[in-house]
Amino acid sequence: MRSCLVVDDSKVIRKVARHILETLNFSVEEAEDGREALDRCDASMPDVILLDWNMPVMSGMEFLRALRGSERSEQPKVVFCTTENDIAHIRAAIAAGADEYVMKPFDRETLQSKLQIVGVA
Repeated sequence: MRSCLVVDDSKVIRKVARHILETLNFSVEEAEDGREALDRCDASMPDVILLDWNMPVMSGMEFLRALRGSERSEQPKVVFCTTENDIAHIRAAIAAGADEYVMKPFDRETLQSKLQIVGVA
């Protein structure tokens, strides 16, 4: 079974994402911020990470830079999932190592198509 780490400070978003991902046969872990997400990745690297931009403690961009800049041999697919929709944010995310970008709010079909694009669905 493929695994996904949902990183978002919103409990509601994590719950919605978990429900969708479980219907797509993913095992799901959750983290409230980038620091917690790095700890989870150190414990067990997921196949894909659904990542929010704006979070306390460590933002999505800070997390992504730390993940991609690490010496880890495993590098999961990263899909930014955020309300930041201007082209500058999208370019910055891709330049930092994001594989895809999805806007909130999202639905099952949108998320599934993004996961297919990155090759994990």
